[in-house]
Amino acid sequence: MLRRVEDGPAVVACNTCRHATDVREDAAGVRGGARLVAALHAVQASDARYQAVSVQEMPCLFACTEFCTVHLRAPDKVGYVLGRFTPDAEAARAILDYAVEYAASEHGRVPFARWPQGVKGHFITRTPPAGFVAE
Repeated sequence: MLRRVEDGPAVVACNTCRHATDVREDAAGVRGGARLVAALHAVQASDARYQAVSVQEMPCLFACTEFCTVHLRAPDKVGYVLGRFTPDAEAARAILDYAVEYAASEHGRVPFARWPQGVKGHFITRTPPAGFVAE
C-alpha cells in the first residue's frame, strides 16, 4: 500500500485525476493527472533550479471534485493541497515555481507577494506536519 520515497521537499501529484469536473480522460484516453505528472517532469527537467524539489506521483489524493491536484510537502513544514489545474506546462511551471519558494521557506509559509500567478486561487487545504499545528 505504501512505497517509500525521498523525504524532502516534494510535489506529489495525483496521476489519476480528471481533466475537469465533467471530463475524466482526454480524446486519447489519458487522465488529466497523468498529463500533469508528465508536464511536471518535463518542466522540472528543463530548469536546474527545480531539482531541489522532488516530483512524485500516486493514484488518487481523494480531491476528485477539484481535479488535477497536487500535494506540496516537506519535513516539519505545513503542507498544501492545490487543484483545479489545467494539465499543461504553464500550470506545471507555476506549481514548481511555488514549490521552490516553499522549499526555501522556514515553515512552509510563502509570502503572498512571492506566489506565482498560476497558483493563486488553486489552494484547497493546508495540513500541519506531524507533531505540530499552525499558529
